[in-house]
Amino acid sequence: MGGDTWADLADRFADGAYATAKGRVRTYVLHRQLLEHLPSPPASVLDVGGGAGHQAFPLAQAGYEVTLLDPSAAMLDKARQRLQRLPGEARRRVRLVEADGEHAEDAVDGRRFAAVLCHGVLGYLEQSEPMVDQLCRCAAAGGVVSIMTGNANAMAVRPALERRWDDALASFDARNETGVLGVPTRADSVEELSGLLHSRGVEPVRWYGVWLFVDWLDLSGAPLDPGDARQVAVAAEVELEAGRRDPYRQLSRIFHLVGRKSQA
Repeated sequence: MGGDTWADLADRFADGAYATAKGRVRTYVLHRQLLEHLPSPPASVLDVGGGAGHQAFPLAQAGYEVTLLDPSAAMLDKARQRLQRLPGEARRRVRLVEADGEHAEDAVDGRRFAAVLCHGVLGYLEQSEPMVDQLCRCAAAGGVVSIMTGNANAMAVRPALERRWDDALASFDARNETGVLGVPTRADSVEELSGLLHSRGVEPVRWYGVWLFVDWLDLSGAPLDPGDARQVAVAAEVELEAGRRDPYRQLSRIFHLVGRKSQA
């Protein structure tokens, strides 16, 4: 995708999508899943395509040294605004880098990180392999690689819940759709991404679902009220548990795959 595609979407994405109940659940669930695999702080974390810092900043607050890399100047402006809200100690643990994730290794001067994250990025690329290659290169020996992306095996869920039956029927074997932000997206499968990681010396450890019930409610026109903190908190716990179990995780429209790089 050429140019700063997110320039016109930054406000809607950073201030809108993440402020919804679904956005808050996503951030919470991914954070909890990550903590099951990350080394203890102050380990270094590279968040590739980290946007406005919704995933990276909670890690900085937890004591991790975070580098947020994103190609969009508009999204990084949002990150800077949100960074100012953090305590000074957490702010000092964050570095922002404007660069394309497909050239991440050069952008960070060959540095290797204890964990490399890439959440919600692959779906906006024509193919996953170049980005996955960079993620694996940037991970240190024994380091974690964390990828969250669209689930190719659940493509019919959204159009079906929106009662677009013809589109749903065509989606069972599809990989591409126009996402909820109006931008073309592409999905991957756990098996394919696991193969890409394995071929680059990163052994897949575990995969999770991220959204299920809150996503279905949102798509069916009955979203949770983000102002109801108790409802959102309980829903997040339900989603966290569903994301660990079959068959629930298989039906999630997005999945979270975690791998660990070999020590060699």
